[in-house]
Amino acid sequence: MIANLVFTSIAAVLGIMLFFSFVVAPVGFNSLNEKSYRNFIRKIFPFYYGINLLILILASIPIYVYHGMNFSLFLIYICCALFAISLFILMPLINKFKDKKNNNKFKIFHSISVVINFVQIFILILVIF
Repeated sequence: MIANLVFTSIAAVLGIMLFFSFVVAPVGFNSLNEKSYRNFIRKIFPFYYGINLLILILASIPIYVYHGMNFSLFLIYICCALFAISLFILMPLINKFKDKKNNNKFKIFHSISVVINFVQIFILILVIF
């Protein structure tokens, strides 16, 4: 039963990430004006990163308790670290560079965050399958 809950939690994070990447962000970008989209993204991203980080941390506990440190848990910890980096480091930098209209640095750090997001998706697919 716990294994099913862990699997479902990891699959939920993957589903959230895929839905956000391929539905929420593009629909918001195409539906809202720039100011509204910026406000929306700045409010939703902390939840996106924080909820996914929390779910993975909680899912990692029974894995560690019942199986100890293993390759899947290591991959989950990598995803957790990347969520924390995105939440606490990249997101504030991206917002700062956007506000200061420093488009070169904004594009660099935004691209890094997009790459991180797709790396996490790939890692979670590896963990699930």
